Amino acid sequence: MAQEPLAADAKPWRSSEETPFIKLRNITKVFGDFTAVDDVSLDIYKSELFCLLGGSGSGKSTLLRMLAGFELPTSGTIEIDGQDMAGVPAYARPTNMMFQSYALFPHMTVEKNVAYGLLRDGVSKTEVKNQVGDMLALVQMSELAKRKPHQLSGGQKQRVALARSLIKRPKVLLLDEPLGALDKKLREETQFELVNIQESLGITFIVVTHDQEEAMTLACRIGVMDQGRIVQIGEPEEVYEYPNSRFVADFIGSVNMFEGRVIEDDDDFVRIQSEDAGCEIYVSHGVSCSPNQTLWFAIRPEKLEITKKKPKGSTNIISGIVEDIAYLGNLSTYRVRLDSGKIMRLTRTNRARSDEDKITWEDKVYITWDDKAGVVLTS
Repeated sequence: MAQEPLAADAKPWRSSEETPFIKLRNITKVFGDFTAVDDVSLDIYKSELFCLLGGSGSGKSTLLRMLAGFELPTSGTIEIDGQDMAGVPAYARPTNMMFQSYALFPHMTVEKNVAYGLLRDGVSKTEVKNQVGDMLALVQMSELAKRKPHQLSGGQKQRVALARSLIKRPKVLLLDEPLGALDKKLREETQFELVNIQESLGITFIVVTHDQEEAMTLACRIGVMDQGRIVQIGEPEEVYEYPNSRFVADFIGSVNMFEGRVIEDDDDFVRIQSEDAGCEIYVSHGVSCSPNQTLWFAIRPEKLEITKKKPKGSTNIISGIVEDIAYLGNLSTYRVRLDSGKIMRLTRTNRARSDEDKITWEDKVYITWDDKAGVVLTS
């Protein structure tokens, strides 16, 4: 029986009245002298697709393994659907885990791989046949039911592993880098399929990944991890557009970062003098900071405009020389060396097939941006 899917407009994490489905409180995991997970508290809601995003060694996989019961916390508590997981072994938890390696049984066919867990639980053969048939149809593998793993592509193996993980309808499915073995194009296609499967079943998914684009595509919310801690939690747009630190801004996507100092701070705007940028930066909102405080202005490459002609105005205008151009089909990426010596990166959509006045190598250019386009960071 599938759980109720999370409605497209439902965001239970925004309401203080909603009860989290999974509660992690002050979770710490220490291996000898190394702290892999450091005092993590986290709430995840029923039918949510939550992504733990971080680089190698950030603690995301260790946190996932503690949820699964493969590792025990050094301290802290884990609660799933109102039940404390302390002392509950992995096999008795309402979770299942899909590994990056897929771990399919090589001597079994696709349908037998998927059926294995049900048969171990003593489910009748008729019921197993029906459930396996439904699950293979869901992951679009019905026609390949009689094949063995060595006869499958990487994407097909991934679907079989997913079906096997879901067949027993766990309350929570844990996925450790589930698409890491796929090539770029197939990975992008499979991301949307994974979301559709999750939404149709309504099962809570927790995905570990190091791929920022993957997390942005899959997740209802993202928890960004660094050095064993969750440094920001938010919906994809929130984490991308409003990072809370230089680390998050730099880790999620591409960003231009300028150090500067506050020269004027009002409730409605702030002015920043930046030697990095070589200009005065105007931001149309106030910032909680001290006079002359050092801070950083971050702006995404796609938020910038580039022209050969100098724009009017005295703020948010930078000049430089085009050093590199990468034509990527749908867009072009420019690397511009500013007069200050700093390299700035920006992207522009290629809307037309040709451009008689196109910007090319060694051109002197001017870069501008809207006063709402960037974010000011104090740490």
